[in-house]
Amino acid sequence: MKNKMKRKKYYIAYGNSLSVGQMMQRCPGAQIVGQAVLVGWELLFRGCATIAPNPKKNTPALVWKISERDERCLDAYEGFPHNFRKEYLSIELLREGAEPEIVTAMTYIMEKDFGCCAPSPYYYKILKDGYKAFHFPMHILEDALKKCRSGEAGRQMSKEGQR
Repeated sequence: MKNKMKRKKYYIAYGNSLSVGQMMQRCPGAQIVGQAVLVGWELLFRGCATIAPNPKKNTPALVWKISERDERCLDAYEGFPHNFRKEYLSIELLREGAEPEIVTAMTYIMEKDFGCCAPSPYYYKILKDGYKAFHFPMHILEDALKKCRSGEAGRQMSKEGQR
């Protein structure tokens, strides 16, 4: 009988999967293993959170260990492959009381660029609560919202000018 080694699957959460309660409903077997900083990635809002490459920005994230079943549940929840695509990133996993470790982890990134669109107050509160709970720099979340709102205001003024 062959000894099958199960490879650890890591999931990078920067959006509503920062909510432990919501993750436990979607993926009861998932476990938080640490945090990471997505270097060169910017948090954006397109109705919900996504990330995009930006060499001048960093985004904090929670790292979960997930099973194949958990990944299938996340795929369904995130609308993979239609709404979001999967990216595998090499990250520095930061665990409390342990040396940083380089791992490959999966995350979801919005498939299409719908432009900036502010999240609902409910959705934003989930992220804000997650940022507070995990001691992430709040200015990153606030900057993403400000950028989005300034873009929406500019589009609105442009539409009004065309009337």
